Amino acid sequence: METKIIDGKKIRDEILADVKKEVATLSFQPIFCDVFVGDNSVSMQYVNMKKRMAEEVGISFHDSFYPATITTEELINEIKKINEIPNMCGVIVQLPLPSSLDQKQILNTINPELDVDCIGTVANEKFYKGEKVLSFPTALACVRILDSINLDLRGKKIVVLGQGELVGKPATALLRSRGLEVNTIERDTENKKEILKQADVIISGMGNGKYITGAMIKEGAVIIDAGTSESGSGIVGDVDLESVKGIASFVSPVPGGVGPVTVAMLLKNVLEVAKEKSKGPS
Repeated sequence: METKIIDGKKIRDEILADVKKEVATLSFQPIFCDVFVGDNSVSMQYVNMKKRMAEEVGISFHDSFYPATITTEELINEIKKINEIPNMCGVIVQLPLPSSLDQKQILNTINPELDVDCIGTVANEKFYKGEKVLSFPTALACVRILDSINLDLRGKKIVVLGQGELVGKPATALLRSRGLEVNTIERDTENKKEILKQADVIISGMGNGKYITGAMIKEGAVIIDAGTSESGSGIVGDVDLESVKGIASFVSPVPGGVGPVTVAMLLKNVLEVAKEKSKGPS
């Protein structure tokens, strides 16, 4: 069997082209802010990438850089000011934050209506109650990639590995909201190998480098790899890509799969906020 490697950059570019068209129809230019604390060079690359992509689709990027010495109270005050910037349509905090800061308190300072990462308590609760248009960008990316291969998921055995807050748990919720049956695998799940071997579709967000091998999956399985781990050679996913080739029908690689689509879905969330703002007060 030929395994098709899913091109996340191609899907990203398709999403961003649509976002750009819609941004151009707005009566104002939306603004997006990625709050960055410290000097981590890898995190800085992510911020710069988001800035570049935002500007390419017509979204203004608000620079917001702070030293690692900033206190929780000082950063909270800064985020409160950012919340009030006219035409602000998305605020996120680049993680991880320095350990000296109260991450939960800081994330909960983001105005829930601007929480395009869906990571604060209020936005999170609204998502699981089905009360909010915004969803977790990485979970949205996993579902969008699945949609891109035009697979009829009805009756398929779907398995999500890991129930983390950013990938597994929300991806499971998104799929179940479509009326699909989803099995989950966590640390204490029994019969992990049997469940995985029967899966038609696997979404993995464990962050366990090259955990999934060809021997663990059924022939023709679709694998969406949303896990990332650091290795000596850089970033690797949960899937041992070479091992599953010739067995899986589709697989998203790391890097180049879920990652690029996640950034596109984040900016699509910014657009959704802008569209709500353009309607005026409800």
